[in-house]
Amino acid sequence: MKIAVCPGSFDPITLGHLDIIERASKLFDKVIVLVSFNRNKNRAVFSTKERMEMIIAVTNNMDNVVVDCYDGLLADYLQLRGAEVIVKGLRAVSDFEYEFQMALANKKLYNGAETVFLTTAGENMFLSSSVVKEIASFGGDISGFVPPEVHDVIKNRLCPPQE
Repeated sequence: MKIAVCPGSFDPITLGHLDIIERASKLFDKVIVLVSFNRNKNRAVFSTKERMEMIIAVTNNMDNVVVDCYDGLLADYLQLRGAEVIVKGLRAVSDFEYEFQMALANKKLYNGAETVFLTTAGENMFLSSSVVKEIASFGGDISGFVPPEVHDVIKNRLCPPQE
């Protein structure tokens, strides 16, 4: 069984993330969507539990997708779960440089780790969690950027209704 791990902070999950997860689910026997921690990013807006719940809500129709979290080295997690593949989405050439370095580091830490890059769909090239948070915080329409199942959760957190 080929197990792939699709890691990210998913703060919050976007249509771009979902596209990569859906496509990975067609390529591998099992896909673990891993809410991981990036110490270089600012504090998360959503808790780990909330992010996991949002991912579960939008992937519950994919039988071979599970959601997990881990606060450690990705290479260690792969070994722990018997996974062999890391799936990363690429939006632009600028993403590739960083992700290529990470792929090499993970391979050095765990020789059994292979990284597969999936290019984003054209309509998602600009999309990131940061863009969603920025638009939502100003009351902008994020319906074209996030799955409908989590739209209100994100909107209410980032731009609560005014009384």
